[in-house]
Amino acid sequence: MSLDKEAVKKVASLARIRMDDEELELMAPRLSKIVGFIEQLSELDTDNVEPLANVVDIALPLRKDVVTDGNCVDKILANAPEEAQNYFVVPNVIE
Repeated sequence: MSLDKEAVKKVASLARIRMDDEELELMAPRLSKIVGFIEQLSELDTDNVEPLANVVDIALPLRKDVVTDGNCVDKILANAPEEAQNYFVVPNVIE
């Protein structure tokens, strides 16, 4: 499938991408190559291929979910310009 300048302009408009005429001329053959590659992939026979979540059969290492640096409120609030009841005090944004 070959995309012309008008098709690329429509795709850019749908994607909310502003492109001038020079960029449209540059992108038309590039997008045509991408669409051509996708068409090639759609011709592959994948009937006997099981879906994969990962191409490599490995298990991801997981860390234990433990608190390692809690209970340091004093250190966190040490640089606060103002604090009250162990919370940062910020100026009102909405009146």
